[in-house]
Order: sequence, then structure tokens, then C-alpha cells
Amino acid sequence: MKVKLLAFGIARDIVGGSEMSIELSENQYVVSDLKNRLLSEFPDFEKLASLRVAVNAEYVDDNFMLNPNDEVVLIPPVSGG
Repeated sequence: MKVKLLAFGIARDIVGGSEMSIELSENQYVVSDLKNRLLSEFPDFEKLASLRVAVNAEYVDDNFMLNPNDEVVLIPPVSGG
């Protein structure tokens, strides 16, 4: 199954772009599986201690089940001044 990945801030820098499509090999894939895959492909993801994930415009936890054509947004911690 394929999902659309949108990345912001440092997450965008780590994956090398703001938008990409990812093919997931299994039909039962949860957010934590996707995070582990991203960590294996992009080791710098380890630097993001509190990465938030939204699927189809809703914040989700690591146990959320992904579906084909979901839009997954990676939201790194932000700091302001």
C-alpha cells in the first residue's frame, strides 16, 4: 500500500524534501512501524525526541492503523521566541 508523507521543519531536512510517497509492504501497518522504517532509512530521525504524527489532518498515536492513500504528516517539535 502507498501513503503520502508530508514533512515539516527539521523532519523535511532529514528526509530531503517536504513531500514524498512511500510504499509500505504490509497491509497492517501502524504509525510506529512507519517511524521505525524512517529511522532505519534516515538515522537522523533519532534526533527528534518528540515527533508528532497526523494522519488525514488528525493527530494520532503510534498504534494508529494506516490505510492505503493516507496522508501522513510529520510534525517536529517547534520552538518560538
